[in-house]
Amino acid sequence: MDLLRFTTAGSVDDGKSTLIGRLLYDSKSIFEDQLEAIKESSRKKGDENMNLALLTDGLKAEREQGITIDVAYRYFATPKRKFIIADTPGHIQYTRNMVTGASTANLAIVLIDARKGVIEQTKRHSFIANLLRIQHVVVAVNKMDLVDYSQDVYDKIIADYKSFASRLDNIVDIRPIPISALNGDNIVNRSENMPWYEGASLLYHLENVYVGGDENHVQARFPVQWVIRPQSDKFHDFRGFAGRVSGGVFKPGDAVRIMPSGFSTTIDKIYQDKKELAEAFAPQSVVMTLNDEIDISRGDMLVKDNNAPHLGQDIEAMICWFSTVNLNPRSKFVIRHTTREAKAIVSELRYKMDINTLRKNEDVSSLTLNEIGRVKLHTASPLFYDSYNKNRHTGSFILIDPGTNETVAAGMIL
Repeated sequence: MDLLRFTTAGSVDDGKSTLIGRLLYDSKSIFEDQLEAIKESSRKKGDENMNLALLTDGLKAEREQGITIDVAYRYFATPKRKFIIADTPGHIQYTRNMVTGASTANLAIVLIDARKGVIEQTKRHSFIANLLRIQHVVVAVNKMDLVDYSQDVYDKIIADYKSFASRLDNIVDIRPIPISALNGDNIVNRSENMPWYEGASLLYHLENVYVGGDENHVQARFPVQWVIRPQSDKFHDFRGFAGRVSGGVFKPGDAVRIMPSGFSTTIDKIYQDKKELAEAFAPQSVVMTLNDEIDISRGDMLVKDNNAPHLGQDIEAMICWFSTVNLNPRSKFVIRHTTREAKAIVSELRYKMDINTLRKNEDVSSLTLNEIGRVKLHTASPLFYDSYNKNRHTGSFILIDPGTNETVAAGMIL
């Protein structure tokens, strides 16, 4: 079975946590003791219905306020697919949490309150999904029961959303679904309350959406994470290079070049779980052996000459600032890109994005917590990278404060 990672996004009280709880509940992915604990907790709080949001809102502050603060991950499976859900917060002050949770997602569920329609937070989260190159978006118009399951209300919201989304370049698959997370309409089964809706339920779409084409299977990239050199008689001469394939396809016999040294060799064998593979592709984690003895270590990368990555020390990127200490030009950091680390300096702050209007503010001298902007970085040693639009793995990085070891920003290379 393949794996689908998806995230939920939406404004406060749009029903993100309730939707995930309903999805887990209706798909029978909750243990009996969990269910009893939710029922008891709901009864103590005086809720009229079982509060399914408690399945993901685990922090005390989240339960007291009825909001999502931190990213909560939940796992479930159906006979067709495995799923990892990232329940991300809707508040503007938790933008960094949403960026973290959505950074590995294949699909985003953008919830819209049927009573409120498309609001600033809807646009903010859609912009972030687009920035993170999430190509598949489900526009879930929630709380349809509170507008009498009106098709006119639903149609207007979807028209407004598509008008805004037409200005975004990475979202290529938009699937609108009218739902009621509280009552379970169109979550696992088709709703009888909306006979005018002829599409599939949310779970059916999640089970069948095709995301295999999202990976870059053309440009071969293999960042070396670890050199495996067993000190044993059985594997006396074994030297393998372990890592996760970040793009393309590798096969035994393929000619590869090692960056940054530039030496060339060919692949001898590829292993996964002690078994030989005929090929390896993203996002598989494998071990490769080579036909020549070449000095290779963590941070190096195996590529093919027909599609080599960019090699350079000056990088243009969009970053989301995570720290309470402002970002100022000439600030120094450690950049972590794939398996490679280097010292870096912010040589220029180009502009800051107003992600509600999609306007660029060039009259800016710093970035504050949760703000997104474009910067120019200069690194002490060369990086091998692609644009984030072409490869999410080799086009992303984080910045680390060398004094506190705090992750202060996530970046997408332009």
